[in-house]
Amino acid sequence: MLITGAILEEIGRQRPYAATEPLRIAEVELAPPGPGELLVRIEAAGVCHSDLSVVNGSRVRPTPMLLGHEAAGRVIEAGAGVQGIDPGDRVVMAFLPRCGECPACATDGRLPCERGAAANEAGTLLSGARRLASDGEEIHHHLGVSAFATHAVVHSASAVRVDDDVPPEVAAVLGCAVLTGGGAMINAIAASPGESVMVVGLGGVGMAALLVAIGQGSGDVIAVDTLPEKLDLARQWGAHETWTPAEVAERGITADHVLECAGHPRAFETAFDATRPGGRTVTVGLPDPAARSTISPLTLTAQARTVIGSYLGSAVPSRDIPRFAQWWREGRLPVEKLISRRIGLDDLNTALDDLADGRSVRQVVLFD
Repeated sequence: MLITGAILEEIGRQRPYAATEPLRIAEVELAPPGPGELLVRIEAAGVCHSDLSVVNGSRVRPTPMLLGHEAAGRVIEAGAGVQGIDPGDRVVMAFLPRCGECPACATDGRLPCERGAAANEAGTLLSGARRLASDGEEIHHHLGVSAFATHAVVHSASAVRVDDDVPPEVAAVLGCAVLTGGGAMINAIAASPGESVMVVGLGGVGMAALLVAIGQGSGDVIAVDTLPEKLDLARQWGAHETWTPAEVAERGITADHVLECAGHPRAFETAFDATRPGGRTVTVGLPDPAARSTISPLTLTAQARTVIGSYLGSAVPSRDIPRFAQWWREGRLPVEKLISRRIGLDDLNTALDDLADGRSVRQVVLFD
């Protein structure tokens, strides 16, 4: 079938993206789903730093590639062997499929699935197949999803069914921002009652982590960012304290556990320095591969501290997405607050500029 999608043909075009247009909206050929796969009509797709990192070259991926990985949609067709998901179901896409068979999949989310990670690097579905093409040339999948399009074929391991009462834009954001930030908060930070937590970097992932921490209602929740407007939002949403990184350093602000969500080496150093003895510094940010941070190894030993890397929030999507959907349903996780702008496919290049400037929390592409 012919679909419309946003194709990245080359990496590294200069800003402003509104002028250089790295994403081209075009017709694409989409093959039917193979065994274990789903054909999904995309209803909503979020614009994330993981999309921007491919565009600007921080994350090198094969091109041409159809971008987009945070999404929700309706299943139109299920391939042979799919179980538990039927045509008509609303599904949330997760950007790392889990095969359920490799040693990493036995770590309860702590390690990324080996097969899923390899497929994402190669730009294929979990099966190794590509279902996208244009003029006879194969187009690579982005993180097994390729959601900046009217339709997608995904492996069923990349999809989690949710009930119809979860709106498409809320469901979409559950699949990356909430799963990554909120997942890290409950799976890696795992604060005990009364312990304080700090979130460094208030983009979509950081703000989602903040909402989950506030919803848990444990100890003080501290928000850190360089932008005053982000700190204002954090205060409005219930953060107990808000600081810039400079203020954290000058005033010696600390927390029992700190989650870094900015993907920058200085942000990691801020998070590490602000972690109290015995605490956990957890990082979910994805900096440039060449980035380096400086910390004192002695601090780890002398203060019995732990540094943890958390990919996809150390989450198991089939377990954690329904959990977050239920928290949204109960009013404990107001995901709608994360959505700062609703756009169309044609607005994606401008959306990338807004994202790079830190002007948005989550922009969501809505489809008819």
